[in-house]
Amino acid sequence: MRHATAMPVLDPRGPIPRHELAAMNYLAGFSGATLDNYRYLLKIFFEWCAQHELDPLDATRAHLELYMRYCEHERKNHMSTIHAKVGVLMGYYDFANEDGLIEKNPARRVRRPAYYRDEASIIGLDRTEITAMIKAAEAESGSVHALIVLMAILGLRLSEATGVRIEDFGEVERSHTVLRMTGKGNKAATIPLPAPVLRALMRAKGDRTHGVLCLRESNGLPYTGAAVRKAVRRLAKQCGITKPVRPHLLRHGMVTSALDAGVPLRDVQVAARHSDPRTTMRYDRARLNLDRHASYMVAGYLMGGA
Repeated sequence: MRHATAMPVLDPRGPIPRHELAAMNYLAGFSGATLDNYRYLLKIFFEWCAQHELDPLDATRAHLELYMRYCEHERKNHMSTIHAKVGVLMGYYDFANEDGLIEKNPARRVRRPAYYRDEASIIGLDRTEITAMIKAAEAESGSVHALIVLMAILGLRLSEATGVRIEDFGEVERSHTVLRMTGKGNKAATIPLPAPVLRALMRAKGDRTHGVLCLRESNGLPYTGAAVRKAVRRLAKQCGITKPVRPHLLRHGMVTSALDAGVPLRDVQVAARHSDPRTTMRYDRARLNLDRHASYMVAGYLMGGA
């Protein structure tokens, strides 16, 4: 995934407004899916400000509170989405403050709505389901097969998998054939390629020597996020998986499979490229929160006494 230069959130006519320039400065530090998401969230906010004839740089905490209520009640945003919107505005106004465009950050004291995330709800695909999807992908096409193993075995994110280029893999480092990539947060990563993954990538590569690895058979264009999501849903249906399946569940499955296989938590964190070990630990708790539940111990203790 290559770094992208941020463009204005809205297409300006004439001179770029100050709030747009502030957005460009803020967004310049992001790339890939994060850049697209943050740019979209700012676009929604700027449109709301325009409807209320409000310059975003003149917004107060009260304005932002009203905007969050609008997102909750009229746009029907989930609480987690509203949390994300507050976070983006916090960063946007921090940059505007540092650049001297505003005196203080109005998002600092905006109340974020509380929401509860059930750990059990993030349990992904199990070993049997992942294996079935890999086999189904292998039977479909080289590109689909490569995408699935990149996410399910290497743990790549969707945008990272679709961004892999032929030039990115094949070098040998200390007897390991590796994939070199730039992931989330513009962090460089070198990932060894197990034999099944390398075979899938070589099959998708064919006789080509450069360019995006995974191309759609229908038109020869690179896979978009929407195309990958559609392919993942199709494969899951073929495999008889009834739960909703999205690409991130393949990466999620890589993490939980590594933990099930006995890989130390620290090594799993490195493989998943989690900057915070607590992120990896959430996967660990999610996969075993029922197995370890105290009710089993309590039942045994009480009934044993009876």
